[in-house]
Amino acid sequence: MTTELLTVPPGARGKRPGRLRGHRERKRSPFAHLMLVGFGLLMLYPLIWMLGASFKEGQFIFTEVSPIPNPVTLENYEQGWRGSGIGFGTYFLNSTVVAGLSVVGNMFACSLAGFAFARMEFRGRKILFAAMLATLMLPQHVLLVPQYILFSQLGWVNSFLPLVVPKFLAVDAFFVFLMVQFLRGLPRELDQAAKVDGAGPWQTYWRIILPLTMPALATTAIFTFIWTWNDFLGPILYLQDPRLYTVPLGLNAFLDASGDSAWGPMFAMAVLSLGPLFGFFLVGQKYLTSGIATTGLKG
Repeated sequence: MTTELLTVPPGARGKRPGRLRGHRERKRSPFAHLMLVGFGLLMLYPLIWMLGASFKEGQFIFTEVSPIPNPVTLENYEQGWRGSGIGFGTYFLNSTVVAGLSVVGNMFACSLAGFAFARMEFRGRKILFAAMLATLMLPQHVLLVPQYILFSQLGWVNSFLPLVVPKFLAVDAFFVFLMVQFLRGLPRELDQAAKVDGAGPWQTYWRIILPLTMPALATTAIFTFIWTWNDFLGPILYLQDPRLYTVPLGLNAFLDASGDSAWGPMFAMAVLSLGPLFGFFLVGQKYLTSGIATTGLKG
């Protein structure tokens, strides 16, 4: 057996290929890092300005260009938390109840509907799935009037029921579609093995499939919490009692149509209202990334 030796020119020894070297040089370019930092600060500037304005006195909020407060005051947080007769803590509690129940409802109902569409065979499954996807193309405002009439006839207006009960009925087609796509990536042998062991559809879903869908469930939970916490249209339609207001309605209460608005307390409470969003996102960030990465458009 003969072995051919490849000779390398002396001038090329110790050097990496030009394409790889250029890629590494571009990757380490300080100019690119500065550009990214600059764009990041530009995107964060409104948040930084709001944070600084929450510590400023009222007469300096719109007169000073610098976001750094001078002097620093906590009066905006004290006034904002006390609110106008109703403490802002009540709004936080209401939003927590609505968002928490919405997260539980979407995780349970959408995963159950996704399991039915992805793993079970029944008559009209494809037609129902197509009709469910068609609802994604319907603007939300088209459904406002019939939904309001329905909830009004049920006597649910001025309560949390119109905001929470639909979540337990798998009305969010986006999350149902997300669960279907994720479940299609799981091997069918799991269902067959469970069936051999005598498990029915419910036991297969609860004991076998549901524990494997944690990334998709985390994605559903995070987006549901963010969208529900920031929702303004739904609460302003169905909630009439100020004691039932959520955080967005509580922030809107600081604005006065006559022009005498409490900007400082509003900015202070807006900063506090971002805390649960950041916390919920940071806790589930790992599952959110894996959920999006592993959920594709599978056939």
